Amino acid sequence: MYELLAELFPICRSITGDGVRETLQIIKRHIPLEVYEVPTGTPVFDWTIPKEWNIRDAFILDEAGNKIVDFKENNLHVVGYSTPLDRWVTLEELQEHLHSIEEQPDAIPYVTSYYQERWGFCMAHNERVKLGDGKYHVVIDSEIKDGHLTYGELIIPGQTEREVFLSTYIDHPSMANNELSGPVVTTFLARWIMAHPGLRYTYRIVFVPETIGSLTYLSRNLDSLKKNVIAGFNISCVGDERAYSYVRSPYGDTYADRIIRKILQSSHPEFIEYSFLERGSDERQYCSPGIRLPLVAVTRSKYGTYPEYHTSLDDLTLVSAEGLRGSYALLQDCIELIERNRVYRITSCGEPQLGRRGLYPTLSKRDSARSSRAMKNFIAYADGTNDLIAISDLINVEVGDIYGIVEKLLEADLLEVVSADPGEPASRHQR
Repeated sequence: MYELLAELFPICRSITGDGVRETLQIIKRHIPLEVYEVPTGTPVFDWTIPKEWNIRDAFILDEAGNKIVDFKENNLHVVGYSTPLDRWVTLEELQEHLHSIEEQPDAIPYVTSYYQERWGFCMAHNERVKLGDGKYHVVIDSEIKDGHLTYGELIIPGQTEREVFLSTYIDHPSMANNELSGPVVTTFLARWIMAHPGLRYTYRIVFVPETIGSLTYLSRNLDSLKKNVIAGFNISCVGDERAYSYVRSPYGDTYADRIIRKILQSSHPEFIEYSFLERGSDERQYCSPGIRLPLVAVTRSKYGTYPEYHTSLDDLTLVSAEGLRGSYALLQDCIELIERNRVYRITSCGEPQLGRRGLYPTLSKRDSARSSRAMKNFIAYADGTNDLIAISDLINVEVGDIYGIVEKLLEADLLEVVSADPGEPASRHQR
């Protein structure tokens, strides 16, 4: 995952353009993505697909010909969607188009202007304050034209049409945690899912430009998503080694909320739970009125909360192989719980005799029942009304430990499935 992230890091991406296409083509070497292009001017709900933007070069020269800002050194140096430009300006005029962060003087900020034409450059503040009076030659070799918005999709069929939805975004330039940790973890998660044929659920996995891309995808697939999705995860900022976190759905009550909360409580109890009021990524669109998919955002250091966010400090040193591995394992656990979760009912009337089935000590001592207490507690609540998440909460046993209990009871013909699909489709979560 880290090697893929490092390969993708230098590419200049935006909400449209060749950087997105190149990124998707590299990901296609790992998973069989279908790539779709939607023309400029296409309406997507209240929005419209914008013109396509591509950039080849950009720089600022002083009067002596010294290059003081160079897009080819760091693609954050140019405001995203900057219009083409080639002219001399005064320092006063140049300052009106420069962006820096005084509180982070060594960082280049990430700035965009997608929906209003302008030009601009970003630079470290400690370099900006060194600029002297005089003329500056500013060049932006870019193109804004009718083109396309590009996104990728992979659908892995399961035994049922009911779906688990995974989404991540591919529209930021060279930022490691904010931009690339989500796509690389999602890519390898897709590989892992594909290596396990026979899963119950269908997995719909998309790589989209943030906001306009998710809206575009929703506008083309909304009916199917609302009908079939039982749980969704927007995957973002999952490459560092800081605390895990997630952003709740609007009411915090969807199947996705229950799944991620249970897994985090079991494996990372120090996790941070954010209100939907603190949303900021594509969960805004997937959970918006009229859509309301049962979806949460899964993160480590949540976007907007860590100091390197949206700056050049979000580089290859901020993420790590171990950070990526941890997020990958977390999402694997979520999928395993979704696949294993059912509503069970014990088949006997009254407490079953476990001893003759080898499930309980046959020699009674003072502490002999302790080892089988979790199984007996599970049986007490396996009454046809509780799924594994609910029983885990009720008996205070980690859900991963319950899997073995279920297998033993099924093997002994003491357990039956009441509902193989405790998740509810998205349409039932409308408010």
